[in-house]
Amino acid sequence: MIGSALLTKAGSLAPAFVLCFWAHFALAQIEVPDPDALDAVLDRFVEEGHYPFLYARLEDRDGNVAYEHSVVNRDLLPDAQIDGQSWIRIWSMSKIVTISVVLDLVEDGVLSLEDPVANYIPELSDMRVAVTSDGRSLAELDFGQADPACPFELVPADTVMTVRHLINHEAGFYYATTGMPCIDSALADSNVVTAADSGEFIARLADLPLIQHPGTTYYYGTNTTILGMVAERATGLSLKQLVEERLTGPLGIEGLQYDLPPDADLPPRISGQGGSLRPAYPGELDIFGPDVPDYDPEHELYLGGEGMVATADGYADFLRMLLNHGTLSGTRFLETATVEDIYAPHTQLDNPEGHNGFNLWVTGEPTRTREQGEEGLWVGGGYEGTHFWVDPKREFVGIVMSQIFWINEDGYGRDEAFRGELYRQFWAAESR
Repeated sequence: MIGSALLTKAGSLAPAFVLCFWAHFALAQIEVPDPDALDAVLDRFVEEGHYPFLYARLEDRDGNVAYEHSVVNRDLLPDAQIDGQSWIRIWSMSKIVTISVVLDLVEDGVLSLEDPVANYIPELSDMRVAVTSDGRSLAELDFGQADPACPFELVPADTVMTVRHLINHEAGFYYATTGMPCIDSALADSNVVTAADSGEFIARLADLPLIQHPGTTYYYGTNTTILGMVAERATGLSLKQLVEERLTGPLGIEGLQYDLPPDADLPPRISGQGGSLRPAYPGELDIFGPDVPDYDPEHELYLGGEGMVATADGYADFLRMLLNHGTLSGTRFLETATVEDIYAPHTQLDNPEGHNGFNLWVTGEPTRTREQGEEGLWVGGGYEGTHFWVDPKREFVGIVMSQIFWINEDGYGRDEAFRGELYRQFWAAESR
């Protein structure tokens, strides 16, 4: 990573909290006019007890670090050292990585977006759809509508599930957090993340219903995980191998992978449920049910939607590849037209807040009106408090890392507050 040595300064928080460092690199093509004001936003969210730690990083398109700041709750994590090389569970920030690898396979003619999923995973060809007694798919119900959803009936799917449906979260897969106990419990009981490999994962999932007929609407879930398994079946390689051989290896990205490196540690799982921060209870992170990914190198199950670990440094490199429309440090991974398709409108087209590209949220005009950022940002995040965005106008990427499952009400708005402060500084400087 190009940049000067870190500059450090002492913190001014209460004794329980330690300001780790900040940096403002002169080589960066963007300048943060007032980094102290950005520091204060992050410090406040930790000092007030909403997050165990926060680490933020901004890089320009060439990898120069324009801003970096870390703050840690020392009462909760007395010995933690959180910086750009710290390994973090990124959960759904894995999705855009998997999608990018699949699109690389599409460019090479290995896959087509219109291919039926059953061409690669025939075990899923007979999946049925959960519907209400009057024939509505459960995806049509509002969150938490248990009465009309349970018990459900099963009907054959009336459409063919395609690779595109998986990318766009239109295939009918879901997490165990629908708010409909009968369908959540079925997924939780299958405990798919404990499967030995993708074959066993698919066998368990094939016995469960879809929440909708494929292609009918957007419903967020394990669609990208199945997408990664399509890529495995199409190539005969594991998703771990595909990421290494097609993406991180050729582009020289370090700090983005499956499996935790030897001798590396992950931050503990923290919950804020109940009003104060504490270690998360077993099973509290219930997106799959009772268990979560284990990041064990001996466990050959690679979850394309949830299973990666990354450093902020490494993930920023991946984002810069997207920002540079498919290239990183002169090496091309995706064609320009492919990256343009990633952020083009695909789903949630009637949402006034923006639109979905290929699992990449693109902010609309209200983000600018509320002074929470700019229109046209490419945004994503993960289950335990990780967040990223790409600013194609000013040509930089932003990352905010934490590890927390449940955020109390006063802790909401972290990303909007941080981006808001940053962009108000940009707008004021540009107006001058």
